[in-house]
Amino acid sequence: MKNEVQLITYADRLSGGTLQDLRALLNGPLAGVFGAVHILPFFYSIHGADAGFDPIDHTRVDPALGDWSDIKALAQDMDVMADVIVNHMSSDSPQFIDYSKRGAASPYNGLFLTFDAVFPEGATEEDLISVYRPRPGLPFTCMTLANGEKKILWTTFTPKQLDIDVQHPQGRSYLESILQALASSGVKMIRLDAVGYAIKKQGDSCFLMPETFDFIDEFAALCRSVGLEVLVEVHSYYRKQIEIAKRVDWVYDFALPPLVLHAFFFKTGKHLKQWIAQRPTNALTVLDTHDGIGIIDIGADPSDRVNRPGLVPPQELDRLVEIIHINSGGQSREATGAAASNLDLYQVNCTFYDAMGRDDTAYLLARAIQFFMPGIPQVYYVGLLAGRNDMDLLERTRVGRDINRHRYASAEVDSALGRPVVQQLLELIRLRNAHPAFDGAFSVEPTGDSCLHMRWINGPVVAELLVDFTDLRHELLFTDEGGTRRIAFAKAF
Repeated sequence: MKNEVQLITYADRLSGGTLQDLRALLNGPLAGVFGAVHILPFFYSIHGADAGFDPIDHTRVDPALGDWSDIKALAQDMDVMADVIVNHMSSDSPQFIDYSKRGAASPYNGLFLTFDAVFPEGATEEDLISVYRPRPGLPFTCMTLANGEKKILWTTFTPKQLDIDVQHPQGRSYLESILQALASSGVKMIRLDAVGYAIKKQGDSCFLMPETFDFIDEFAALCRSVGLEVLVEVHSYYRKQIEIAKRVDWVYDFALPPLVLHAFFFKTGKHLKQWIAQRPTNALTVLDTHDGIGIIDIGADPSDRVNRPGLVPPQELDRLVEIIHINSGGQSREATGAAASNLDLYQVNCTFYDAMGRDDTAYLLARAIQFFMPGIPQVYYVGLLAGRNDMDLLERTRVGRDINRHRYASAEVDSALGRPVVQQLLELIRLRNAHPAFDGAFSVEPTGDSCLHMRWINGPVVAELLVDFTDLRHELLFTDEGGTRRIAFAKAF
């Protein structure tokens, strides 16, 4: 993976609607800005229950976007990352339609995880209570198949997203077919979506169990065998992220977004610096994604038998969430928790720009902190354009995360690219990509809790960032053989 900033985007929500449009944008107004692009699910169909994360056919590009030749063309320009939705597929898939009609006679019998496959003798109340739930309700749906049979199927996320039995030969064959389709089309990196839920076991949480880690090990090895680097997507307590990082190529640093917000809201870098000292460095850094802002990632793990603390005290977590709601004028509250359907219990739905109160200086400093963190930075398309909450889309869909999934018309993109905050962000991205200091050694220099001083040194070249969270004064310096370049957003030292 190149040590350059990557873009995260839907193919149809940034560039006009197709993969060719996206390629034109990346080779036109955004030429040279990104080293790679993570295209969020572009499989058939992108119009399902979860914006493409419930594929009907995971081996087919949605015709509304283009076809595999468009992916190949884009992969010739830059590295491409794609998703493998490991845990589930759509109830409208041809595999499930066949199974629904033919039952045990279907060649796909065994592909979909049934209740009795995990609980052959039935489940006790304790069994059901033990299952970790990211969303309200039980992870099962009782269905009447087309042939009249009644089945209880695992549906971890929604009734339209049917869990796959990844340990069954049919499940393994299905996942292998996806890897082959991606690798043969020039995709270089894959993101394992919802893999933490892939293995189910009676009497356990069915989330990030030892058996889950074993599956991740095996599947990651299979991915590498066809030339794919592996990024694992798991929202969980930070100690589990550290453990996962030891076993895969890349993980997300999901603790970073709430810790950055905490630093600005509480005017202290104490907890952020504590995280920097222990975080994995084989991480993709993000401030925003297509999901909400994770809170669970910096809290205490209630299942920890020795009751070790989280990265941030519980009362400050509650206050952090409340400040996001205040900064967004209450909009994030309308999109979070029980206020919106298709929800995640441990995420706040809001654009990062709105979460920071639309303060350009604070927002750009947050991005600078992200870019200075060891790892590979990713910027979500809404964050790239310093986008605001899409309340119209939220009102239409009542899906909380849609508040941060705006569909940009081409004219909107052109207008946003002319905003000073976006132009300065693009300048930061180009510096992060090109400056040789970021290939050197990283350090956090001693300061008081109210400040953060990050430095990269590579021989004679240096990049450093000093932020005072009390008043947003800052120094951002890039030194090379030609001298020192100073970047200032406002309130500089």
